Amino acid sequence: MNLDRVSLGLPGATEPGVIATVARHAEAAGFRALWLNDTPTGDALEGLAAAAASTSTLGLATGVIPLDRRPAATLIAPLRALPLDRVTLGIGSGAGRSGVLDRVRAGVEELRAAIEIPIVVGALGPAMRELAARTADGALLSWLRPQDARTAMAELRRDAAGRSVRGVLYVRATVSADARETLEREAAQYASYPNYAAHFARTGATAIETTIDGAADLAAQVESYTDEVDDVVLRAITAGSTERELLAFIDEVARA
Repeated sequence: MNLDRVSLGLPGATEPGVIATVARHAEAAGFRALWLNDTPTGDALEGLAAAAASTSTLGLATGVIPLDRRPAATLIAPLRALPLDRVTLGIGSGAGRSGVLDRVRAGVEELRAAIEIPIVVGALGPAMRELAARTADGALLSWLRPQDARTAMAELRRDAAGRSVRGVLYVRATVSADARETLEREAAQYASYPNYAAHFARTGATAIETTIDGAADLAAQVESYTDEVDDVVLRAITAGSTERELLAFIDEVARA
């Protein structure tokens, strides 16, 4: 499997020392980038600083920072502390349904005026995907089957109207049978959220159908996604999220 369009995804709450070790291993294996999500207990930009210190070429990305909790103005200083030639900033609307498009649109504009880095927008639905196509450098898609990713990419390119916009897809993945229970639990959790439930209703897929169970045919499953989008982020799902398991995940993907 060619890894030049495959990245690794980790929770932002991963311990910085583990992030540094895993990032170094991912760089050596040939992964394109490391993506960290951002939660109240895990600062993605602090995690990327740890990854940056242990690597020299690996891409560094956030997937995604919610602007309702962390406004655009608060991101500029910590971003400038990172090697900007390697950084991609992923932002999203955060919670709530009121004014989310305006929040993200204003955030993109504010960030563009302050700092020159690629910006991708977390886009679960078609309205946010259209906003990403018209204003950002890319859309971060998630919870899609390959055929749904194909449709999303066609709509992204249509809405971009000639602009250069990348489609990045975040895919939960396992490489061993002992992680299946963890994968199923996370899929069920997301399916219980109203906005994700609406997303699955639109696509006609269940949450678990959009994941990769890599205990068998891992390469074929990953390639079914790389055939449809510009970049794939494999969110590593392991039984215990230990450093040893994450390194084994990287090795298994690289071997495939």
